Amino acid sequence: MPELDSVGELVEPVMVAAFEGWNDAGEAASSVIEHLASVWNANELLSLESDDYYDFQVSRPRTTVTNGENQGITWPTTRVSIAHPANGNSDIVLVSGAEPNMRWRGFASDLLSVARELGVRRIILVGSLLADTPHTRPVPVTSVASPVELGQSLNLEPTGYDGPTGIVGVLHDVFAAAGIEAVSLWSAVPHYVAQPPCPKGTLALLRRVEDILDIRIPLGDLSEEARAWEHGVDELASEDDDIAGYVRSLEEAKDAAELPEASGEAIAREFERYLKRRGRG
Repeated sequence: MPELDSVGELVEPVMVAAFEGWNDAGEAASSVIEHLASVWNANELLSLESDDYYDFQVSRPRTTVTNGENQGITWPTTRVSIAHPANGNSDIVLVSGAEPNMRWRGFASDLLSVARELGVRRIILVGSLLADTPHTRPVPVTSVASPVELGQSLNLEPTGYDGPTGIVGVLHDVFAAAGIEAVSLWSAVPHYVAQPPCPKGTLALLRRVEDILDIRIPLGDLSEEARAWEHGVDELASEDDDIAGYVRSLEEAKDAAELPEASGEAIAREFERYLKRRGRG
């Protein structure tokens, strides 16, 4: 494990993590970390040892050649960076990289050790999955929180699931068992437009991260990119009657399912988020 003695004491640090691969439909989740690192000028602190966790025949290293000259090899790894948002009450520990191919227990243990040394009190794990959801509606974001009361206090939309998991699910379990608050956020990317990027999915995840951190996150051009993405999918769908009909059926199913929730708790939750964002300026 890398030495972290040189890192000064962080202020109420929160870890935010996403991984490329199985947990990252449309690259909506990994783009969250990329966006946060950019707008908050994060500085890389360390990377976990590649040889311990990656099968290089599956996650191949990349080579760069410019004008016939080899520029070196970039190995798959998991990077840990530190950001200090000027308008926040917490320092942010960003974790990004490809989902490891092996030794997940050891990987989770190493990342937990880093979190403990940095004084992390909460981890926010972000993922994205393919789903039968229409691109014309708000991107659903569901969550898992440990303890359960944490999700309730944050007005998160809980989910139920029984099936295969990725490194996001493993890390959630390991961190929660170690007594660190854990929240997993999952955005649902329309399966018929699975190719990256999916800025609308990234934006939905960032909004939830913003709520949890209680901080205004600069969005830059992301809102415009999300609108352009939706408009582009509209145009593609309009060129194929079968796809257009399928999208309409998804819209009808989505609207019918959400109709009973068009009042009460759902409205209160969204209104509270709206007020919080207005308060952040």
